[in-house]
Amino acid sequence: QVQLVESGGGSVQAGGSLVLACAASGDSYSRYSMGWFRQAPGLEREGVAALDRGPRIRYAESVKGRFTISQDNATDTVYLQMNSLKPEDTATYYCAAGPPRFRLELLSAKFNFWGQGTQVTVSS
Repeated sequence: QVQLVESGGGSVQAGGSLVLACAASGDSYSRYSMGWFRQAPGLEREGVAALDRGPRIRYAESVKGRFTISQDNATDTVYLQMNSLKPEDTATYYCAAGPPRFRLELLSAKFNFWGQGTQVTVSS
């Protein structure tokens, strides 16, 4: 089993920055890959960024150059640094963990464990 606890959400004006954190614990194999997903009301959950121990990193095109995913192995915490935020980034953000895969993909089905979510609201 894996436990994921997100923190760091909040409200910010467009152009601002936020950092999300995900504290992970539990089976190490099951959290070889870590990712951030988001879901806005009425929309499907979409992948934002992911990393694994390869190390490999993937970003959604919509956040490239603005968001940075990183991991602190000493504390088993994954971060999502979000800069130049836009109103369309408004969503509930979820941390996710999954086992090793041949490819690191931003697909919900590739991740088995999920956090409770943290709200990010960007106002114009």
